[in-house]
Amino acid sequence: MLDDSDRRILRHMQAEPEMPAADLAERAGVTSSTLARRLDRMRSAGVLRGVRGVINWPALGYEVEVSLRITLDKTQGRAFDDFIEGARAVPEVIEIQTFLGQVDVRLSVIARDMPHYQQVYRDRVLTLPHITDIEALMHVARLKTDETLPL
Repeated sequence: MLDDSDRRILRHMQAEPEMPAADLAERAGVTSSTLARRLDRMRSAGVLRGVRGVINWPALGYEVEVSLRITLDKTQGRAFDDFIEGARAVPEVIEIQTFLGQVDVRLSVIARDMPHYQQVYRDRVLTLPHITDIEALMHVARLKTDETLPL
């Protein structure tokens, strides 16, 4: 699906996402119009899902991050759907992952401090439907965050 030019474009985009289009075209060895066509094609094909801002949560005062591993009552037919719908409505939940196995869902929850986390946990998380078990893991350090692919 992707040729060498597409891979070159993606490599340079991953390395410098804020690079102006003209510079990207030059580094990738294509014209600006070719770059635009290829980017449009990759967006249409779902290869490029969009551009986003990456926020440094601690810089905004969110000092606590907790990973909650949750087991749901799978005897309830809508357990996953109901739970995920509720979790999406909690502003402090910044990530939701689902799994096969003993743990069904993992939530990443951010808070300004421990009292704020306790409030979110008691008032928002524990009221989510179909929870049978929760394990909380306090985030200590993020050692690697990398969404780049070896293209």
